[in-house]
Amino acid sequence: MASITKDMIIGEILDMDETTAPYFLEMGMHCLGCPSARGETLEQACAVHGVDADQLVEKINQHLAK
Repeated sequence: MASITKDMIIGEILDMDETTAPYFLEMGMHCLGCPSARGETLEQACAVHGVDADQLVEKINQHLAK
């Protein structure tokens, strides 16, 4: 089973499993194809969007475990 960490790049996570996209959209990151998605870590994106990175990592990893 694959799992993610908050130091992973958003684009890497999406490449790993595109069904994770709704979690980023939910936090307000609507431009998943933009350069930020290919250069920002999950933790950096969470900081910009005011989201708890640890909670998002947990939610995505629960999703990936299914």
